[in-house]
Amino acid sequence: MKHHTHIQFETADTIRRFQEKLLVENIGYLAVRSPFYQRMFAENNIDFRKIQTLEDLRHLPTTDKVDLQKHNHDFICVDRSEIIDYVTTSGTLGEPVMFALTNNDLDRLAYNEYLSFSTAGCSAADVMQLMTTLDRRFMAGLAYYMGARMLGAGIIRVGNGIPQLQWDSIRTVKPTFCMVVPSFLLKLIDYAEQNGIDYNASSLKKAICIGENLRNPDLTLNTLGQRIHEKWHVPMLLSTYASTEMQASFTECEHQNGGHQQPELIITEFLDDAGNPVPEGEPGEVTITTLGVTGMPLLRFRTGDICCHYTSPCACGRNSIRLSPLVGRKGQLIKFKGTSLYPPALYDVLDNIPQVKDYIIDVYTNDLGTDEIVVRVGCEHPSEKFEKELKDLFRSRVRVAPTIQFASPEYIAKIKYPETSRKAIKFVDLR
Repeated sequence: MKHHTHIQFETADTIRRFQEKLLVENIGYLAVRSPFYQRMFAENNIDFRKIQTLEDLRHLPTTDKVDLQKHNHDFICVDRSEIIDYVTTSGTLGEPVMFALTNNDLDRLAYNEYLSFSTAGCSAADVMQLMTTLDRRFMAGLAYYMGARMLGAGIIRVGNGIPQLQWDSIRTVKPTFCMVVPSFLLKLIDYAEQNGIDYNASSLKKAICIGENLRNPDLTLNTLGQRIHEKWHVPMLLSTYASTEMQASFTECEHQNGGHQQPELIITEFLDDAGNPVPEGEPGEVTITTLGVTGMPLLRFRTGDICCHYTSPCACGRNSIRLSPLVGRKGQLIKFKGTSLYPPALYDVLDNIPQVKDYIIDVYTNDLGTDEIVVRVGCEHPSEKFEKELKDLFRSRVRVAPTIQFASPEYIAKIKYPETSRKAIKFVDLR
């Protein structure tokens, strides 16, 4: 694929015209190659040639995870011999879904992360410590590796966990930035404090964080971000947001003003439950149309992620859409005692309590048919007094108090980090 590294710095009108040209090409490709979208166009009497503008997209139905699960192979647009790599989604909202990538898609994935690292201010002079896995059918770890390689940066493939090995690599190779789940930084801090390591004197200057929010929707640091920053002053904390389905990412620049869209790789809409666009700054479901994907392109795919978006120019000079941190997952909305909330609001309370070493949140349907929340807390010294303090804190922050169950930190950690999972499981939906 041809690269257009400077399109994100063009005017909003230029970006729009550029995306519309790619959109026409993309829909033409689907009409010829995709069994799923061919059927969708026929069943809805859609003349794909009439889809010429971003507004025209609204005449098309959306697709979602259920479509991918039911008709997985119908989304594949190439012969099996052209498929090079198979990955799966993480299964956050159901069974994992398989994605097939061609050589072109792998090159595109590398280019996306090259753009992401460049957006974060990284260059060939940097060394990246990769603190995520490359195996287990995980797209992101592979993408980070290939993107850093395209950037020309050095790479240390440590993988997830093992604080001792992480610190040994930091000491000996001296990486300048890392790819990491932010809560793991707290474990690195704990290990450093227990072993006399001056983490603020380390070589790491940036931490590009995945999988957990560092900021509130207004872009201020949330509790997790504050806890890391208060102790480990040196690394700049930057967020990147992505999903397997979009095969692209939104990464913050050094102005930390939301994740930047790469206009040549993806078109993004933000929709309410009825499928209507939401105003700028209001929460909406991230709905994506991939550009340049040849294996399994997607058209108006509803990701289930709820974010806000911003269109004002960033101080870095980019004029593409920016995304807020994740407000929540559409399927994870909890309605508890008259209050609607997403799990990140509960995480933010728990992350601010030093006695809470670990936690898991369970949601289930009670005998009355309404949502019930149980927070399983791992702590060293449980007591009725501490339980009351936790409940009072929840009431003050989110207006309602869930049921609290105590367990040992080791027990919670064993459930939270199962060997078969690529991500920590903090939220269990039993509804």
